[in-house]
Amino acid sequence: MSSQPYYGPDEDENTIMLERFFLAGDFVSGVGYGVHLVLWTSCALYLWKQRHRGWRSIFMLAFITLLLIVETMFAIVQARTVQVIYIDNRNYPAGPWQYFLDTQNLAINVIFYATLFVMTFLCDTLMLWRSWIIWTASGRTTAYLVNLFPFIMLVASFVMGTLWTLQSSHPGLSLYSKQPLAYGTAYYTISLGTNIVLTALIIARLLMYRRTHLAHLPPEHARQYLSLAALVVESAALYSAFAVAFLVSYAMNAPINQIWLGCASAAQPISTYLIIYRVADGTAWSKNTMDSQTLTSMHFRQTNLPMAPRKNDASDVQFTSEFSVSALDVEK
Repeated sequence: MSSQPYYGPDEDENTIMLERFFLAGDFVSGVGYGVHLVLWTSCALYLWKQRHRGWRSIFMLAFITLLLIVETMFAIVQARTVQVIYIDNRNYPAGPWQYFLDTQNLAINVIFYATLFVMTFLCDTLMLWRSWIIWTASGRTTAYLVNLFPFIMLVASFVMGTLWTLQSSHPGLSLYSKQPLAYGTAYYTISLGTNIVLTALIIARLLMYRRTHLAHLPPEHARQYLSLAALVVESAALYSAFAVAFLVSYAMNAPINQIWLGCASAAQPISTYLIIYRVADGTAWSKNTMDSQTLTSMHFRQTNLPMAPRKNDASDVQFTSEFSVSALDVEK
């Protein structure tokens, strides 16, 4: 019996694996874009209802709308790239992937790199703003000193990201060519480093709040501001986890980096939308979070009375009022 004829591509195994993960990453990005639409709708409706409260609601609405526009462009050019590679030019000499590598100067590829870079920069900027807001509770001078290094890193990532985008879109070069790979590794290292530093700063400050004030807070307030979910959302730890996986696999030139790139590009806007929603809902941390809460509880306790029948007296019921005021409440 003859074996089944081989109808696969005449390419090496590494290229075939790279193409497989490329398509899988495109699927992951599409799923992420669907989640983005749902979160954007929720945030936009919430912010639109609060548009009369001040300029911040309008600004955040404009910010997430700009982010959605960039994401939409990213999703469109990614889908169009797959069509151009595997349908319009499937018979290109050396295969579809070689066509992709040889045509990085096409508009769809330039837009792909540019939108990915802009999307990352917008989300990083929001993270820096959140770190600034959270640390201003310790004073503006402290906030300036703490966030100075992440700000420098953000500027450096902008410069390296611009160089990476320009180098990756040159004819004959690509995201995986030697020089763009060096720029890309440097860019993502700085960008990821910025996120890790900001994530660590935010988590550290919130844990300081937690340790200092958890014993004095009512349970509802503690769950709202000091829960594990709140720490993950406020610090955008979801994106940092996927970004680390992408950076390691990208530096190793492993084909699976396409999966992690799709996850990271989807997770970063998701983290941004969740932060924006908490800000709009008033549950996000601010410099006045601890000051604006009333840390007061009152308990009513009835004492055990003898079984002997007697008239109720005011002394039979004891009222106990407990007040727990944090240091931030008195430093005004």
